[in-house]
Amino acid sequence: MTKAQNNVLAIGNAIVDVLARVDNDFLDEHGMPKGGMTLIDGGRAEALYGAMGETVECSGGSAANTAAGIASLGGQVQFIGRVRNDPLGEVFIRDIRGLGVHYETAPASEGPSTARCLILVTPDAQRTMNTYLGASIDLTPDDIEPAAVAKAEITYLEGYLWDQPMAKDGIRKAIRLAHDAGRKVAMTLSDSFCVDRHRTEFRHLVEHHVDILFANEAEITALYETQDFDGALQHVRGHVDVAALTRSEKGSVIISGEELHIIDAVRGVNVVDTTGAGDLYAAGFLYGFTHGFDLHAAGRLGSLCAAEVISHIGPRPQKSLKPFVAEAQKA
Repeated sequence: MTKAQNNVLAIGNAIVDVLARVDNDFLDEHGMPKGGMTLIDGGRAEALYGAMGETVECSGGSAANTAAGIASLGGQVQFIGRVRNDPLGEVFIRDIRGLGVHYETAPASEGPSTARCLILVTPDAQRTMNTYLGASIDLTPDDIEPAAVAKAEITYLEGYLWDQPMAKDGIRKAIRLAHDAGRKVAMTLSDSFCVDRHRTEFRHLVEHHVDILFANEAEITALYETQDFDGALQHVRGHVDVAALTRSEKGSVIISGEELHIIDAVRGVNVVDTTGAGDLYAAGFLYGFTHGFDLHAAGRLGSLCAAEVISHIGPRPQKSLKPFVAEAQKA
């Protein structure tokens, strides 16, 4: 097996995030399930955008956020995801390349516009997302380059991709290429509502094709249809090499075979917006994992990165994450 040139290849939806602060009444008025992600069409996207008031706009997407975090830590990372050759697409390309992420996916010249996610942040810092997938649904198996997969230690897949029929085949291709090259596959379950939509297929992926799994408490309990986190933990233990399970203020739990590591949440953080918390946790963990950290230190780095992103509006780091690398190894 040849030496990997990239730490991670992240594959996911290329999305521009549009964030606004709202109250709970706004969610009720517009029929939104708090804390979830709802897929919407272009008309609904325009209507909600007009009702949101003052917004902050930045490039996003779950796997792309993770790629941005890995780059901020100093890792080598590539992202695959589709945008349209329109103004929002240009914003996405400029932003992600500016962060140091390798990005070569050619923009679509026709079809739907660049995807966007309308993120409503309530006073309790919870985020409720309404996503117009737009051009991101044009991601196909042809976009999954064998050379890109082969040169990455880990191929990281976004669960949200499973909502797109063509992207499913792309995921299957990426998994096959990674394992054929002797590499590892990581996946995030993305959202409990996403798990509800694809539970049977997700279980099959986890049991047979995923080496490293990321999930929060709601997602892992949804996967195994239980209210008991410990029970869900025992279910997943034998299915993957490593499971990194986040629990908000309770920290996270990492399991690998008989190993179990409990990682405390970072204390004293002023929580402003939880958007991107899981994405940045994955960034820290994957950086640590690919740089020889033990599982506890990798989880600690994930927690530090997540703490940074929840301290401000937006899903991307607002300062370099590199100082956290040494801090995680001291703990």
